[in-house]
Amino acid sequence: MALTPRLSGQVAARAHHSPAAAALQKIEPFFAIGQVSGGPLLIATVLALIIVNLPVGADYIRLWDRAVRISYGAWSFSRPAAEWINDALMPLFFLIIGTEVKREFVKGSLASLRTGVFPIAGAIGGLIVPVAIYLAFNLGTPTQHGWGVVAAMDTAFSLAIVAMFTTRLPPAVRAVLLAFAAIDDVFGLAVIAFAYTPSIDLWFLALAEVAYCGILGLLRLRWVAPIPYVLLGVIVWIGVFGSGVHPTIAGVAVGLLLPTRSRLSEGRFAERVQHPIDEFKQAHAAAEQADDPTEAEEQRDSAQQQLGYIHEMTAATDEAAERLVRVLTPWVSYIVLPLFALSNVRIHLSSTLIAEAAHAPLAIGVVAGLVVGKPIGFLLATWLATRLGTATLPDGVTWRMVLGIGGVAGIGFTISLFIAELAFADPIQAEQAALAILVASIVSGVFGYLMFWKAAGALREA
Repeated sequence: MALTPRLSGQVAARAHHSPAAAALQKIEPFFAIGQVSGGPLLIATVLALIIVNLPVGADYIRLWDRAVRISYGAWSFSRPAAEWINDALMPLFFLIIGTEVKREFVKGSLASLRTGVFPIAGAIGGLIVPVAIYLAFNLGTPTQHGWGVVAAMDTAFSLAIVAMFTTRLPPAVRAVLLAFAAIDDVFGLAVIAFAYTPSIDLWFLALAEVAYCGILGLLRLRWVAPIPYVLLGVIVWIGVFGSGVHPTIAGVAVGLLLPTRSRLSEGRFAERVQHPIDEFKQAHAAAEQADDPTEAEEQRDSAQQQLGYIHEMTAATDEAAERLVRVLTPWVSYIVLPLFALSNVRIHLSSTLIAEAAHAPLAIGVVAGLVVGKPIGFLLATWLATRLGTATLPDGVTWRMVLGIGGVAGIGFTISLFIAELAFADPIQAEQAALAILVASIVSGVFGYLMFWKAAGALREA
C-alpha cells in the first residue's frame, strides 16, 4: 500500500543517476508497481471529470449505464457496466485491504493489544463525529438520510499520500492509517448493508457463511492447492451479492482469513533442501556425462524431480497473504480503481451546481463532516483512549502525525460515492453530494499532506 523498503531503496538509487528521477521521486508512491497506488486513480478521476463536462458527456455516461448481460440458456442476468465494476471488481481492492490489515495486527506495528486498540478507537470517533456534524446541518430535512456519505474514507489516495513520506515517517504511521482505513471502510460497508439495503436475503447470506466456513476448514487442514480457496471465495461473493449486502464486504472478510505466516520457516527450508540440492547436482552432472541416451534421460528426470521438490519448498516459505497482495496489486492499481473512477465520477460542473451546493445543507454537511469531522473524531477518540489507558501511541508516532492521519481520512472517494448513489435518488442531490465529496477530498488531502510534512520536518530537526 506504500513503498516497501526495497522499493524505497530503488527510488533513492535512481535519483543518483537521473535528474528526472530525482524530480519524480516525490510522486513515485502514486505509481509504484507492486503496491496499491493512487496515481492511476487520480488520473482516471481527472479524465472522467473532463469527459463528463464535454459535449459527449451524456453519451459517455450512457456507455457505463449500458447493460452487460450474462445468460445461459433460459437463464439471464443483466446489470449496468458501472455496477459490474462496483460489485465484481472492487471487492478485489477490499480483499487486499483486509489482507494488509490482518498482517499489521498479527505481526506488524499493531500486534500488541494497546497499539491495536488505537486505530479501532480512532475509527469509532471517525464515524460518530462526522455523522453528528452532517446531521447537525441536515437533521429534519429530506437529505438527512445521506449521513452515511461521511462514514468512510478512501484508502488508495490516503495511503498514497503517506507513501510520499515513507522514508521520513515511522512505519507505524502507515500501519495505523491502514488499520483505521480498513475498519472505517467496514463501518461504511455496514452502513450500506443496514441503512441503504432495502432487504436482505438470508438464504444467500447463509450460502456465504457456509462457503466462508469452508475456507476456514481448509485452512485448518493446511490445504495447499489454491483452486478450492478461489472457488469458495467466489461463492462467498455470490452469497453476499445475492443477499443484498454490498459485495465489497466479502473482499474484506475473505482477506482477513488469509494466513500471514509461511508454512515453512527459512531455517527448516535450509534443512530440507540441502539434500535435494546435492541430489540435483549429482543427477545433472551424470546426465551431462552419460553416453547412453536412456541413462541421460533418466538422470534428467531425476534432476527435474529434485527441482520440483525445491520449488515446492521455496513456495512454502512464502506467505499466502503476501503472495496474494503481490499478484493482485498491479491489477487493482492500474485497472480496477481507474475503472471505478471512470464509471462513477459523473459531476457536471457548472456555476449553477456550485452556487446551489455552496448553500445546500447536504453539501455543507458532507464537506464539514469529512474535512472537520474525520480529523477531530480520530484525534479525540485516540487521545481519550490513551488517557484512559486502553490504547497507546505506536512507536515513533506523534499527535501531529495522528492529526495527519485524521486529515487524509477525510478523503472520502470510493465508499462515499457508493453511498451517495444509494442515498440520493434525486440527480441534483446526487451531484451536489459528489461535488462535496470531491471538494472535501482535495481539502483533506492537502491538509493531511501538510501535517505529515511538518511532522517529518520536526523529526529531521530532532
